[in-house]
Amino acid sequence: MVAVPLGIPLVRPAPAGSGAVRPAGLSGLADQHGRVATDLRVSVTDRCNLRCTYCMPAEGLPWLPSGELLTDGELIRVISVATGLLGVREVRFTGGEPLLRPGLPAIVRATGARTSITTNGLRLGRLAVPLAEAGLGRVNVSLDTLDPLRFGALTRRDRLADVFAGLRAAVAAGLAPVKLNTVLMRGVNDDEAPALLEFALEHGYELRFIEQMPLDAQHGWSRSEMVTAAEILAALSSRFTLTPDPSARGGAPAETWLVDGGPAKVGVIGSVTRPFCGDCDRTRLTADGQVRTCLFSVTETDLRGPLRAGASDDDLAELWREAMWGKLPGHGIDDPAFLQPVRPMSAIGG
Repeated sequence: MVAVPLGIPLVRPAPAGSGAVRPAGLSGLADQHGRVATDLRVSVTDRCNLRCTYCMPAEGLPWLPSGELLTDGELIRVISVATGLLGVREVRFTGGEPLLRPGLPAIVRATGARTSITTNGLRLGRLAVPLAEAGLGRVNVSLDTLDPLRFGALTRRDRLADVFAGLRAAVAAGLAPVKLNTVLMRGVNDDEAPALLEFALEHGYELRFIEQMPLDAQHGWSRSEMVTAAEILAALSSRFTLTPDPSARGGAPAETWLVDGGPAKVGVIGSVTRPFCGDCDRTRLTADGQVRTCLFSVTETDLRGPLRAGASDDDLAELWREAMWGKLPGHGIDDPAFLQPVRPMSAIGG
């Protein structure tokens, strides 16, 4: 059963190229291109308490009706199918802003896998300890600027002090290593790359720069305006000596470099100009119970409907396997026919 975002034609996720039939007996989330998904990204809400200019308009977005969201119990059950039947080893909770989900500590506690969370940090100051006690392993915190005025302009909220407080609370709660996620935008904050790395080194955080992706609600992304991975590395190299990290990257999205000989590292996620699709090990679940095989999918596989209609765990697992078998070999951003997903990042999960 497939549910598709509004405005997208009903197209079943289909394998590209060979049209190979999925072999019987596959237990994990394999696709026909040799990849196996073991990392699950779970969006627990589409709501957010910031209005970042590169993500959504100032007035926000129409949020999903509460009845369409998976309940805490439903989320826990679907995650347990992934970790118990499908070989998922790591679960990352995302949003929107995941700390807006009231039952998140209980959901984390019930998750039988390594857990992490990507957050804007605004509520982390009060929730770091409860989440750590529930078993959360670590946090990624979005931080695009160190300047309070610039932060206010970017996010349309004067909350940078809360982000810093959240970072301190995460360290104190043992949610290490704390990672920072930064998106650089041309003419906005692209002058801050060295300062952000200096800040991360000073506080013991691990910094990851992320190329801006075509996932904004306004559909205003422009490749020509995007700050590329090469430009980011050039900016960092003006102050630091970067050498390639000799450790294996595996399925990690970030290429990493040793900073001034190490052991500190910095990463760059070049999703657009240096795609890592061939090693992708991720599968995604939206807050309303849809499986997405890729951030840029234009089709989704519905688990909520079958779940509420009485499907067994084995039934849900089989739907998930079928969806992942049809995963495309790449996101296709370089293809002239590329279509940006209707759902923005806030409704997909990072």
